[in-house]
Amino acid sequence: MDITIIGCGNAGSTVAADLSLKGHSVTLLKTSNAMHNEHFKKVKDTKYIKIIEKGKCHITSVSVTTDFESAIRGKKLIILYIQTNYQEDIIKKISPYLCDDQVILVEPGYFATCFFKKYCNKDIVIIEAESSPIDCRIIEPGVVKVLFRNVCNPVGVYPAQKQQLAKAVLDDTEFPFEIISNVVEAALHNPNLIVHTVGAIFSIPRIEYVAKNGGKYSMYKEVFTEHVWNLVLKLDDEKMNVLEKIGSKRLPYVEACKLRNSLDMNQDATEVFFNYANNSAPSGPDVPDSRYITEDVPQGLVLLESLGRVLDVQTPICTALIDCVSALMDRDFRAEGRTVERLGIENVMTILNDKS
Repeated sequence: MDITIIGCGNAGSTVAADLSLKGHSVTLLKTSNAMHNEHFKKVKDTKYIKIIEKGKCHITSVSVTTDFESAIRGKKLIILYIQTNYQEDIIKKISPYLCDDQVILVEPGYFATCFFKKYCNKDIVIIEAESSPIDCRIIEPGVVKVLFRNVCNPVGVYPAQKQQLAKAVLDDTEFPFEIISNVVEAALHNPNLIVHTVGAIFSIPRIEYVAKNGGKYSMYKEVFTEHVWNLVLKLDDEKMNVLEKIGSKRLPYVEACKLRNSLDMNQDATEVFFNYANNSAPSGPDVPDSRYITEDVPQGLVLLESLGRVLDVQTPICTALIDCVSALMDRDFRAEGRTVERLGIENVMTILNDKS
């Protein structure tokens, strides 16, 4: 399969290498010079990526480019692997080169389907994922390391009538994708919306202490104490209230985590999360204004609050978190966030009413 992955960061590069090892023709599209420049140059010069997993190293061929048109036209599958803050801008840039029946997988979604509705008039298939199938890191230019693989990767498809086409393409990737009811459900089950935001906000004093006094910090291992976990559960309950209002079932964060991470469905879901947190999760963040806040607050919490307002669902914990972190960071996260108004109310309602 001819695949383009937009974004040369940790996940984009690792998934590109994985798909190449499976025999696919993969192109990495770099969209800016903001980060990962040495890594991009290394891959461009050598035309390969080294991927390390469980102590074994494989070398595989991957093409790289900065040319949007050549990377997009005629590709069977396009995977969008960029920070969600920049999704709207990139979707606007690629839309002129998209054609009917192309499949776009957004990793993760956060309801980016609305931006395709906003900028693209082609009959495309949009798949929104809850999370990436691989947790990973670039450990040096041209070298990526797999930290963890999800055993299940739930995705929503728009339009719902194209689920079979989407499934055929997803099956070719050989990742364990599972189609769920809709893209909104996939968007709100993005785990970062819950644990990144609560965890990072309540980590700020610890991060600043480590930065001043030395040492290392691991949010997943340290921050989720009994009382912070109470807040996680209350925010998660608000998310489930919104999901219930659009006709989706109530699925707690930890149960969604278990579905993605564990083969043993009899295992306690909270234990599955803390097993991941203590043994597989990445360390950090190392700065107060990490992506866990600057991405997942405006793109995640603001989205949840905005959907709640439109659907007449109260989200007081979500609102309080946005207010607090906006004050802490001295930024208006709502002004830069993913609101229903920015997504387009007509787009939101059309997608909410989409049925298979």
